[in-house]
This record gives sequence, structure tokens and C-alpha cells, in this order.
Amino acid sequence: MTAVSLLRRSLRLHLSPALFRRHGRSLFTSSPLAASSALSLSPSHGAIPRGLRPPSSLLFPRFASSNISGDENLKRVIDSEIQCARELDNHGQEVDVPENFPFEIVDSPGDQAVFLKREFAGENIQVTVLMNFDEQDDMEENDEDDGDDESNESSMEPSVSLVVTIEKGESSLLEFCCNLNAHELEIESMVIKKRDDPDDQGAYQGPEFSDLDENLQKALHKYLEVRGIESSLFDFLHEYMLAKDEREYLTWLKNMKEFVAK
Repeated sequence: MTAVSLLRRSLRLHLSPALFRRHGRSLFTSSPLAASSALSLSPSHGAIPRGLRPPSSLLFPRFASSNISGDENLKRVIDSEIQCARELDNHGQEVDVPENFPFEIVDSPGDQAVFLKREFAGENIQVTVLMNFDEQDDMEENDEDDGDDESNESSMEPSVSLVVTIEKGESSLLEFCCNLNAHELEIESMVIKKRDDPDDQGAYQGPEFSDLDENLQKALHKYLEVRGIESSLFDFLHEYMLAKDEREYLTWLKNMKEFVAK
């Protein structure tokens, strides 16, 4: 993930200053006095004889040439980023699914999330998996700034976000929002939703999960664990989502290159 983060930062650092410098030279004259003179000599001021007017190239910058130059620079940078992404040690490697993994994996190219599905005792269970890349970037930056800060280590662990939906027939459904790391599955919220109106904002949502009785919290953790939602999923899901992000990033670069090349 560190390599991917560096690639993204490199892309931003290469593009912005270069484009600004290229357009900057064509948009501004070399000095305030020259700029003032150019404005004062504008054709809109009819008092200046035609023969004394400056060439039109000084009054109207040739944006087309600058744009073409900027496009070529962007293409070169994108090509460089694509090459770097392809040269990553783990580029293109498949992540092995653990034996007895209880879920079907639904991974559509171009989607940010991965979906896990299974049936269990008459229930339909779906888990939406999202990678917390922002937390990982913050963790890497904090490690660079202060590697001895134990509080940073405990609060900035790699994690995966899970939204677990459990449906049973035509009745209501349960939705859990969870944070999964290497040590535990943390339930952040749990709500009961109507199947025919899951976005009902007026429905009573219950208290904050952390305010529930401790025994009820433990029972809900056990409820998810029986259905296969537990901390042991972390290693596989973390590795899988990192690999997916690398694939999606490379595809994103190729799509950008195709657009710019048109």
C-alpha cells in the first residue's frame, strides 16, 4: 500500500506544478509594467494608430499551443505511472481464498467495494467490504513523523469497513456497521430497517451501540460470529482489498490515458 500511496502522491506532484508553470508563462507577461502597457495598448482603446499597435500575439496568448504542450506532458506522466504500477512486486498476483471460506465473493471491476454473500439458516447475509485507505495513509505519515508515539500505533491500525445486512424472509432486516482490524471486530452501530423502506429517516434507531448493556453487546458480537463475521477474516480481506485497489488504480490510469489521447 505504501508504494501505491507514493504513486498517487507522485502523480499529483508531477501534474500540478508542471501545468501551472506551462500556462503561467503564457498567461502573464514578464513584469507588471509590461502587463500594464499591454492592457493600455488594447484595441478597445481606439486612440492608438493601427501601425503603432503591438502584434496580436502579445495581446492574445496562444492558448492552443500551451494546451497541446500540457496534454503531452500529462500523457508522459500517466505513462510513467502506469509503468511504475506494473512493476510493483505483487502486481497481478491472485489472493488465495482460505479453505472453508463461508462466503461467495462478488467483485465487479470498476466497483470500489467487494460484496460477500451467503445463506445461513434461512437468512440472506450480505457484507459490503470497503478498505480504509485514508486511515492507512495517516498511519504511515504518523510513523514517519514520530515512530515512538504508542498512541498513534494503537489508534491508526490498518482496518476494513464492513456493512453487514441480514435479511430473513419478508420481514425487517438488521444492518451492522463494523470496523475490522487484526485484533477485533468492532460494531459501531446496529439498526433494524424495514425491508420496503430501508431509508426511513424517521424510524427509531435505538441507542448508540456503545451505550447498550455489556451483555447485549457481547451477545450481538456472538450473533455475527456464528454467521461468519469475525476478526479472523481480517488478514484475507485486508490483502484482497489491497490487491483490488492496485488493479483498479491501474485501470483508472489507463482510462485517463485513453480520454486524454482522444
